[in-house]
Amino acid sequence: MNASAKLYGSHTFSIRNEQYRNMQIPSKENSEKLAVIIITLNEAGNIRQCLESVAFANFVYVLDSGSSDRTVDIAREMGAFVSVNTDWQGFGVQKNRVLETACTGGCDWILSLDADERVSNTLQLEIKAAMVSKLLNVYAVSRLSSYCGATIYHSGWQPDWVTRFFRLGYANFSNDIIHEKLQTLHPTGKLYSQLIHESFKNFESVLDKVNRYSTAGALILQKKQKKTSFASAVIHGLWAFIRTYFFKLGFLDGKMGFVLAFSNAEGTFYRYLKSWLMSQKIK
Repeated sequence: MNASAKLYGSHTFSIRNEQYRNMQIPSKENSEKLAVIIITLNEAGNIRQCLESVAFANFVYVLDSGSSDRTVDIAREMGAFVSVNTDWQGFGVQKNRVLETACTGGCDWILSLDADERVSNTLQLEIKAAMVSKLLNVYAVSRLSSYCGATIYHSGWQPDWVTRFFRLGYANFSNDIIHEKLQTLHPTGKLYSQLIHESFKNFESVLDKVNRYSTAGALILQKKQKKTSFASAVIHGLWAFIRTYFFKLGFLDGKMGFVLAFSNAEGTFYRYLKSWLMSQKIK
């Protein structure tokens, strides 16, 4: 597929294309400037590897939400510009805050990462080549995720295109509390090298996220005035398992595919159950 091919109304771009294989990759000194933005909370176990993977960037901005571990210290040791804002209003608002900070730093391009993500060497080359080509101004990248140490190739986690790389001024984030999205009115290209996502290192982190996200999801349901009940919680939970394990081929991911489907079901069940319980208290 060549660089001008259309896909879902977008253009594609890949370092694998012949016209880019011999492209001269710019150095930090003479190229357009790239800034990486990251929001954090208690990411001491992740932030070092994340920052090591983006050492090629000109600037790195970290906005912390009040970590009680060494996240801030590690990020500063690694050379990142670190600020702290504990006025948590959701992922979207926090990412727009750090984006605003990056806008004042003299960069031309933005790469948004989560602390548990790492840029592969080939993705680094593809990012640099995209900056040189100037074909497009917004790109999605292909993310490969692991779950408690197991790489997940099905279960609705592949393919996983996340729009994260863009020229300054061409995109911003939605203000959603969770599951924020990058918003743009411009054509979006695709970079095919992988963004490595170590989403859950252990099951304790799975349970923690299930609890936090189900609470945030319940609040969203309340805000949208969605009617919920105990029965709807059970039905939505069961459907989440069936969709993940069978329709999304989670069974091909082995035992961890079953565990992932079960945790998806659990998170969905708790989201609707918490919303229903909130409604009971209101009454």
